[in-house]
Amino acid sequence: MQKQVISTKPIRSLEDAIDRCQALGMRVSRQRRFILELLWQAKEHLSAREIYDRLNQEGKEIGHTSVYQNLEALSSQNIIECIERCDGRLYGNISDSHSHVNCIDTNQILDVHIELPEDFIRQVEEQTGVKITEYNINFYGYRQNNTD
Repeated sequence: MQKQVISTKPIRSLEDAIDRCQALGMRVSRQRRFILELLWQAKEHLSAREIYDRLNQEGKEIGHTSVYQNLEALSSQNIIECIERCDGRLYGNISDSHSHVNCIDTNQILDVHIELPEDFIRQVEEQTGVKITEYNINFYGYRQNNTD
């Protein structure tokens, strides 16, 4: 019996997400496609309630339970990102390794892809004795006022 190899290529587009679902044998139902399309169009992190509300406002009828079940299935397979916050979970469209900028005044989370200098990573490894294979950083701050 041949073992199936699933691509570890980063998911950076709607097409990548659908391809990964299919590679994992997940059915790409109408509801699942609605959720994926919304997350890639929104380009922001949304709660399950926001996803439900936006889809229904667009005339794409979907139930609460279906939204929650699909979000759980997609995030458990690392097709979408799930961020745990004190006020609930937020879902985003990028599932590969990345960092976040948390805007305190707007409560928005922005995705950012950065690479730390190699000497910095070596310094962390030397201090901890742990080989770093990936990382993410959370930045916190306020929107800059352009009128200053």
